[in-house]
Amino acid sequence: MRRREFVTLLGGAAAAWPLTAGAQQPAMPVIGVLNSGTSAANSNNVAAFRRGLKEAGFVEGQNVAIELRWGENQYDRLPGLAGELANRRVAVIVGNTLGALRAKAATTAIPIVFTTGSDPVRDGLVPSLNRPGGNVTGVVFIQGALGSKRMELLRQFVPQATTVAMLMHPSIVETEAERNEVQDAAKAMGKQLIVFEVSNSRDIEAAFATLVARGAGALLVGTGTFMFNNRERIIALAARHAIPTMFAQRESVVEGGLTSYGTSLSDAYRQAAIYVARILKGEKPADLPVIQSTKFEFVINLKTAKTLDLTISPDVLSIADEVIE
Repeated sequence: MRRREFVTLLGGAAAAWPLTAGAQQPAMPVIGVLNSGTSAANSNNVAAFRRGLKEAGFVEGQNVAIELRWGENQYDRLPGLAGELANRRVAVIVGNTLGALRAKAATTAIPIVFTTGSDPVRDGLVPSLNRPGGNVTGVVFIQGALGSKRMELLRQFVPQATTVAMLMHPSIVETEAERNEVQDAAKAMGKQLIVFEVSNSRDIEAAFATLVARGAGALLVGTGTFMFNNRERIIALAARHAIPTMFAQRESVVEGGLTSYGTSLSDAYRQAAIYVARILKGEKPADLPVIQSTKFEFVINLKTAKTLDLTISPDVLSIADEVIE
């Protein structure tokens, strides 16, 4: 090969090197999502989370990646899943209450953003709402503290019911507090309250059989991840036994439940995504106060009401945030 040809070839290769190096973009940050529930039950929440990221300039597959881990209501799986994400060294971990607690136990270095209907200070997620400190912050949506309000609204649907049943997942501080609140409300209304503690699908089936046998005229479904992830079964059983039922989440009414009152879970996940985006842009969890989500939703499914042969007063309809027909 002639010298001039060699130099030309070498020069061309050298000119190509920066292009090749420039094409090697830094790896996208990875967001780990750890939830104690199921993928199917949380599809709306995940969609809202992605919307929040997009609002803040992050699009999955373009400039951020998301890895989802689901406990499938088997809470003993969560420590292992949290360990996976910690070992993966994701940029941020997002978790519901149980997921965030396990993530916090697994890492003090990776930022954690929680969504919870409980009290994060009492649960040990943060020492303070205004000054969370450490590597954890998040969004609080009020749920259990609304038990008496749900009881009052349920009475508006079935004022003649003398006995009301309640389903609750036991041994969790928030749900135990809700039980006490609902019991006090029922007593003040002169209603008999039958509380059923449920921890699996068999418990739910047995509770319905018993509450029907005992003549309960209405049902209040407690808050928490377990109830949310088992809502399809509860909705189906309530329809089968024609029991007017109050839920805590809008999703349950969209899927066929009678009514619900509570804060918006999807809005909480959207807000969590905005915090994740701020962390990805360089802010620290310690400097981000816990957000208290206050978007409440009172939702009524008129089709279900008609199936149950219920007449809903214009006054109740007028205060509903959404009426599904």
